[in-house]
Amino acid sequence: MQIEGYKIQRQGKIADSTVNRELALLKRMFNLAITWDLYSGLNPMRKVKFFREFNNRLRILSPEEEERLLHNAIPYLQDLIRFALNTGLRVGESFSLRWSHVDLPRGILAVFASKTQTIREVPINAETRKVLEAWKLNKKNEGVFYNPQTGKPFVDLKTGFALACEKAGISDVTWHTLRHTFASRLVNSGVDIVTVKELLGHSGISVTMRYAHKNIESKRAAVEKLDGFGDNLVTVQPKMHQSRAVLSLNRVASYNVSRG
Repeated sequence: MQIEGYKIQRQGKIADSTVNRELALLKRMFNLAITWDLYSGLNPMRKVKFFREFNNRLRILSPEEEERLLHNAIPYLQDLIRFALNTGLRVGESFSLRWSHVDLPRGILAVFASKTQTIREVPINAETRKVLEAWKLNKKNEGVFYNPQTGKPFVDLKTGFALACEKAGISDVTWHTLRHTFASRLVNSGVDIVTVKELLGHSGISVTMRYAHKNIESKRAAVEKLDGFGDNLVTVQPKMHQSRAVLSLNRVASYNVSRG
């Protein structure tokens, strides 16, 4: 009852999806407490229903917005933005990236995804290579990216990123938008959805499919490939034209019958 009351109290103040994240966290905490014998009894979250989420809108950066964002970001943030747009890595994956995970000769990143507990290989393109080579010249520790002021790994980039967005006049954009942009650009370039899934490190194809409906140009190109099939005759005519055509055919048939 207390959890249901909390859920209702939070609704309206924050997004339903955010309430769900809080409930999921609470459920996880109770499960851990039960596993560690710190709580006896059933998990009180087991019968609490989550809000239904409608999250079909994917915010992506246009090329013009990307240019403005980079122009208004400080130098190290520019590198991280370029890196994210060309690799699709989650922000935590970028922060935890080590030089031992980077194979420049082969052009491969070995990315550990804590969310799925898996390692995936992400190819290094020319833009990503430029960023990595620049940071390798100023290598301070095993971490690829670090705070230039402290030399320690990044903890958060929200403040600097938000400031760059504000200066660029861009709204409704988060760091995760860069990952959405990476995926959408791949799909719009004709990359198959399975390859996009593998690059993003999604556990299932259903998560990746939300990018598929954005690819209107590829869909247009697909249906246009059917233009060469069939006899290309237009059979839909105004009724008057159809009547005249039927009458003409009947006259030809009658003439052929009369001639036997």
